[in-house]
Amino acid sequence: MISTFYNATVSLAQKNKHVTPPSADQFPTPPDAENRLFYIQRSSNTNTILYDANILEDNKLDTKSPVHAYWIRYTEGGKKQELSNIQRTLAYGLHTNPIKGEPNAYEGHFLAYRKRKFIVKIDAKGEAVALFPINGKMQVLKRVFVSVDESGMMPSVVYIDLWGKDATTGKEVYERFKP
Repeated sequence: MISTFYNATVSLAQKNKHVTPPSADQFPTPPDAENRLFYIQRSSNTNTILYDANILEDNKLDTKSPVHAYWIRYTEGGKKQELSNIQRTLAYGLHTNPIKGEPNAYEGHFLAYRKRKFIVKIDAKGEAVALFPINGKMQVLKRVFVSVDESGMMPSVVYIDLWGKDATTGKEVYERFKP
């Protein structure tokens, strides 16, 4: 049984070794939504993780869960699906805490990548935004693309692309980094 698993894994790794990963511009753009903060796509498939602000009737972020993360499963006809418990707690989930002295604002990080902290808040226009460090400055995050190398036993991240807007000027910004 173990040798069968090993042989299948080695065969898959060898098969994937020479496959050129797709670029971000080959992926579908999810439909816009009123409270959309940003989305993440990975080179492994077109399924997309969406992050929407949980806004209550009084235009405040939900204190227990200011951000709702879920899938659009493009490989399954574009159906919406909640993250599994493992995905929410280890991979694509967020950890957030209220920012003291700044009502309706939360600081947080991705559970899978804690090095860059973000802020989710309602801006001066009354819109929910996610501010994330792009090129060393807090910018409005809109899109993330993760290039994944699946040629080995465990997938690894090759690079991460970030797209957003300058919070002051509205100018589009971009950064690629290697974690």
